[in-house]
Amino acid sequence: MRPTALISILLLIGCAPSEPVVIHGSTMGTTYNVKIVGNVDADSMRQQIDVRLQRINDLMSTYLGNSELSRFNKTAPGEVVKLSDETVQVLLMARKIFEMSGGKFDVTVGPLVNLWGFGPELGDQIVPGKEEIKAAMSQVGMKRLKLENGTVVKTAETYVDLSAIAKGFGVDEIASLLESKGFENYLVEIGGELRASGLNDRRKPWKIAVERPDVFQRVPYKTIDLVDMGMATSGDYRNYFEVDGKRYSHTIDPTTGYPITHNVASVTVLAKETAMADGLSTAINVMGAESGLALAEDYNLAVLVIVKTENGFSEKYSPAFERYLGD
Repeated sequence: MRPTALISILLLIGCAPSEPVVIHGSTMGTTYNVKIVGNVDADSMRQQIDVRLQRINDLMSTYLGNSELSRFNKTAPGEVVKLSDETVQVLLMARKIFEMSGGKFDVTVGPLVNLWGFGPELGDQIVPGKEEIKAAMSQVGMKRLKLENGTVVKTAETYVDLSAIAKGFGVDEIASLLESKGFENYLVEIGGELRASGLNDRRKPWKIAVERPDVFQRVPYKTIDLVDMGMATSGDYRNYFEVDGKRYSHTIDPTTGYPITHNVASVTVLAKETAMADGLSTAINVMGAESGLALAEDYNLAVLVIVKTENGFSEKYSPAFERYLGD
């Protein structure tokens, strides 16, 4: 699982015409927070948000045995499966990121994640053998999925896990819900992935703080002005295990079968769709700073990479990210 509290929301102190309506809840094994500027029936909106998020869970959760995705994972290769529009949409975005990243983002990495003890059924966190990794690798590869006209077919045995993109999609769905009700100024956050629209209650850009990648405390590292954008952060500093003094990250490279070993502490990506930011932050976290920032330049992506050094942390960011930096 990915860390779910990499981002803190900062609201500037000062006079405001009215306080935003704040709605909290739980979803996808984490929490959500929605701030809306304007007149809103909070109880009614909370119910609508919960219904929308429950649908996403019912479709894409690997923790629910009867979810649409869990049922698909139980199908045999060659069986044509009609999936919901939402699940197909997420799979198409995942395939796009898979292609952009040269396979470093792969929603079929599940067998490897499970093997290393980070899946929905947490196993023993021990280092698997080479033959076990090779066997799991034989089931990995998004090219094993054929998407066509709303249907999906496994061309070979595989297992799909959308957890690296589903929270971002959930954010986008709630943003869509709010906009359908006429709200233009809001901030939606699910497990650290978020989307900001318009201005906050002080008629200023929403101020977002990227956390310092620290296991023991949560303190702001960098402040970002976010307007009409989604934002997601991926990192491995709170989810790992150690064997004989060696640290093994929960982030698995689907092209090697092993946890990442480079010095990237966290990756933050800004994009119009939070789902894309969500998946891309994972992809770049797997790729590493140099390759990830090269990808960012190739596709004009706004990316911040925080790197571990002997003296703490340093940061690297793409040219497209610079304009979002706050004071």
